[in-house]
Amino acid sequence: MILHDNLVSGNGYKVRLLLTQLGIPFERIEYDTGRGETRTPGFLENIDPNGRIPVLETDDGEFLAESDAILFYLAEGTPFLPDGRLERARVLRWMFFEQYSHEPNIAVPRAWLHVYGLEMTEERRLALEAKRKLGRDALGVMEGHLTGKDFFVGGRYSVADIALYAYTHVAHEGGFDLADYPAVRAWIGRVAAQPGYIPITQA
Repeated sequence: MILHDNLVSGNGYKVRLLLTQLGIPFERIEYDTGRGETRTPGFLENIDPNGRIPVLETDDGEFLAESDAILFYLAEGTPFLPDGRLERARVLRWMFFEQYSHEPNIAVPRAWLHVYGLEMTEERRLALEAKRKLGRDALGVMEGHLTGKDFFVGGRYSVADIALYAYTHVAHEGGFDLADYPAVRAWIGRVAAQPGYIPITQA
């Protein structure tokens, strides 16, 4: 398999982490998103018309975009995805939450401040504070759910945890203080202790 990727991307990291934990060999192709390498005509025509990474190129030559869709595809038939209909839906519930309520508000401040180092104009500063408020709300939802639980679904590690871990464990790079979220911090430690774990900086 080939993973079209960017090393600092939490979305790309999700897929690298699961591939590694599943023991699936893969090749990486790195793109500099800051320089528009995923917006070239060749990328848009041949890899992803939405111009984003990660994209998984399967052994059959199919291209699958969207990090959480890739996680679900790779996890099928493995311990990373429950068998039961309701628990699978609960996994999806948290993956949808991650993309709709969590990632836009946790990952974007990190990208602005840590990845791209954008100038904080007054307009961007106001937008940043709004995102941090929504990000803290998302962390609060996670804290409430994880209190008394080891993992998000069914008491075991799954792709729901991978999806949410990717940007949560580097939330401080976007200015979030996790001191008020002890259950989230304990969960971060449990995820990092899983067999086959790799850090976000590892290709």
